Amino acid sequence: MSKLSLRTYTLLQTVTSVGLSAMAWAVTGVRPIWSGSEPSDRQRIYFANHTSHGDFILLSACLSETERAKTHAIAAAEYWGKSRLRRFIAQDMLSSVLISRTWTSEAEHPISIMLSVLDQGHSLIIFPEGTRNTSDELLPFRSGLYNLSMARPDVELIPCWIENMSRVLPKGQFLPVPLLCRVVFGAPVVVGPGEERRAFLHRARAELLALNPRPDRDD
Repeated sequence: MSKLSLRTYTLLQTVTSVGLSAMAWAVTGVRPIWSGSEPSDRQRIYFANHTSHGDFILLSACLSETERAKTHAIAAAEYWGKSRLRRFIAQDMLSSVLISRTWTSEAEHPISIMLSVLDQGHSLIIFPEGTRNTSDELLPFRSGLYNLSMARPDVELIPCWIENMSRVLPKGQFLPVPLLCRVVFGAPVVVGPGEERRAFLHRARAELLALNPRPDRDD
């Protein structure tokens, strides 16, 4: 990549990040609630509920510009890599990291890819349910969150409850509906000494679900 193209590429990502963040604030009036953690320049893995393609945009909008620039959402290659346009949007414009559920080599292993991003000093946004879920109840967590924490214990795990995004950008829709949203950032979650994988995932899921501001709301 030439200097000019690298400069253009970096500018494109910066403009896209700032523009999407501004749009998220304008459409949703998103209100970040730091409950148990504070904004920080520490390397982190933000893990959140997943109801919409706009989830990571809303979460990113709550971070500082510096933090947004080094925080990457994990996205499914089966969807975002399906066409050249989708891949361009996800990777080049949104700076997402694509992983495949049907990987065939160690280099394509999702954990290997995510660890390589962390080893560059960057942060991640992951959705441990593994798929979009429009209910306020969470699906069981997949093992990636535990594996990442065990491999990189110094990286903070921050639970984030994203409220209302499924109504702002419903599945199959491309035009957002103006509605107020909140992102609740909880206290860091750490793997306890000798804690077994299933127990940790159950506890991390409970910590995230406890951040739901309106657990009794009908969906």
